[in-house]
Amino acid sequence: MKVYQTKNLRNVVLLGSTKSGKTTLSEAMLFEGKVIDRRGTIEAKNTVSDNSELEQINQRSIYASPLYAEFMDTKFNIIDTPGSDDFVGGAVSAFKVCDTGILVINAQQGVEVGTQIFARYADTYNVPLIIAVNQLDGEKADWQITRDAIFETFGSKPVIIQFPIETGPGFNGFIDVLKQKMYTFKDDNGTRVENEIPAEFADEAEELRGQLIEKAAEYDETLMEKYFADGTLSEDDIRAGLGIGIRQRDVMPIFCLSGKKDIGVKRLMEFTIKVAPSPAERPCVTKDEKVLECKADAKPTLFIYRTAVEQHLGEVAYFKVMTGVLKEGQDLENPETGDKERISAIYAVAGKMKEKVTEMVAGDIGCTVKLRAAKTNITLAAPGTDIIYKTINFPASKYRTAVKAVEQKNDEKLGEALNRLSAEDPTIKVEYSKELKQIILQGQGEQHINIVRTRIKNDFGVDIELFAPKISYRETITKTACADYRHKKQSGGAGQFGEVHLLVTPYVEGKDPGNRFVVNGKETVLNIKGKEEYSLDWGGKLVFYNCIVGGAIDARFMPAILKGIMEKMNEGPLTGSLARDINVFCYDGKMHPVDSNEISFVLAARNAFKEAFRAAGPKIMEPIYNITVMTPSEYMGSCISDLNNRRALIEGMGSEKGFEVVKARVPLAELYKYSTTLSSLTSGSATFSMEFAEFQAVPSDVQDKLLKAYMEQEEQE
Repeated sequence: MKVYQTKNLRNVVLLGSTKSGKTTLSEAMLFEGKVIDRRGTIEAKNTVSDNSELEQINQRSIYASPLYAEFMDTKFNIIDTPGSDDFVGGAVSAFKVCDTGILVINAQQGVEVGTQIFARYADTYNVPLIIAVNQLDGEKADWQITRDAIFETFGSKPVIIQFPIETGPGFNGFIDVLKQKMYTFKDDNGTRVENEIPAEFADEAEELRGQLIEKAAEYDETLMEKYFADGTLSEDDIRAGLGIGIRQRDVMPIFCLSGKKDIGVKRLMEFTIKVAPSPAERPCVTKDEKVLECKADAKPTLFIYRTAVEQHLGEVAYFKVMTGVLKEGQDLENPETGDKERISAIYAVAGKMKEKVTEMVAGDIGCTVKLRAAKTNITLAAPGTDIIYKTINFPASKYRTAVKAVEQKNDEKLGEALNRLSAEDPTIKVEYSKELKQIILQGQGEQHINIVRTRIKNDFGVDIELFAPKISYRETITKTACADYRHKKQSGGAGQFGEVHLLVTPYVEGKDPGNRFVVNGKETVLNIKGKEEYSLDWGGKLVFYNCIVGGAIDARFMPAILKGIMEKMNEGPLTGSLARDINVFCYDGKMHPVDSNEISFVLAARNAFKEAFRAAGPKIMEPIYNITVMTPSEYMGSCISDLNNRRALIEGMGSEKGFEVVKARVPLAELYKYSTTLSSLTSGSATFSMEFAEFQAVPSDVQDKLLKAYMEQEEQE
């Protein structure tokens, strides 16, 4: 393969719903680019893109596949992404390194939920879109309905470049409004015939060309003046104007094709070369928001957007050359850590096929192997280059489950498997919760987690069990209470003795609890000699006041008292959950000149704190999440009803881009498998996001159930 300069590179990401035909389209693009001489099919399980066993079994994309094609002296770097939102991480990482998105729409289904989801992601990551209406040869293909749905969804942005002569199994050509030609196809290998537009289509073609010219003229004053003077624009003028609109994300050109029959694929690639931006026109953004041009005459830097472990190769790092020229054998470093890395080999990638090249220029996408420490989201640069690129911001998890090995002997292998899979896919989150004593696995949905489960079984030989995770409850108090406890133990020799009197009150941020309290029925003013405030690792505060007077307890025992209190904060008196937001006053006690020691006061403080806590109106707090649901209007009632059944507090409703939006606050305890339920309720058409909001007291009936369950658990243990 020759070395392609930045201006001769096009980096495109294929987006769209499941079954929209992205993989079939990518096969046709590789065929046109002479990478393959025979196109595979999903049914035959021999496509370049869907090359893993899991994808072939499921007959759909699960991973984002990097591909390339050489066409018209241009290298197309193509990333074919999964159509399910459960595997959105592949699309999000592709947005980081691609300059244009091709949004593939199934002409038999029209604009689907997935179409809109990925269009929103493209909007978030500022990636221009070209629309490819695919499967116009399908039995149920309907150009009119699909076209109308596109305009209804995307407003004034779409502009028709082509329209089909007919749809269905007889689809074999289209009218190209830009070229003012009719193209028909003689076979299923992209062999096309160019003809003049027949009279029956002339009026429609002329009307659409007028719309095309007006749209192109909007984005350049010179073109606008030329249009007013001449009443028309040339083909090159139209392309120039559309190119500006595409870069500004104000124009979405519409193409007609059949990836399966290779109809229109070549024309889509031609347009992308002439009109879509090259990497040189899409600057790089650094971590500190500096904008850098993607150009070859700079020091080499690259960004790793994905890593994977592949048979026979080991760990593979997929990257984009952001600046400069990357050469085989070059030494780079991680600017953040100073770690050195040698680029031992450079490959152009088409699925499992890897073609070795000696160098890659700024804007190109490839892979390398045998890096020691470089992972996803890492920048590598020439030594002394102080450049770190902004990292990929992957979407927050939507599905949460606990996981354990069926056989305890496989615990270590399970840990290795989870660590490797989460390194390959950053949307997989793994955490061992010391608080819950569980491994918590998080992902984008139940399908996502089931694929993880299958891979752990197939790749690592470990059977796992998935189950509802425990909830990170918190315990606190609502009023003031006192308690004392004497620990006394005598069993020959030195004994143990310690007595502690404690008063507890709720901690409220910014509020001084004062020092005047009712103790044992009498109003008492405590003499505060010392105050220690602790911000707890799990949130909230503990404030400890030393109010001992008259030497009732030596100062040397105060750390032991604090230790005993903190031990019980770590294992709350109600359900063993973490406690928070408490003021503790140690105001009295007793000691023995011989038998008092540290352990005596630790135990006395633990028990005094437990009794005071239970007498202080204790409450269990639960984590509350902010939920935003986007759903078609026909499912709005079902979504709200389901949320109400989950103890949700509906905070607002509205509309956004054709969707109804519901905002609510929902307890985490009610969100297990919510993504699955929402998909079932809305036929897969709704999406949601969630983020932690705060801890809030549980209702009394829920608290009673939790206390009962904890008591039963303690009895069993």
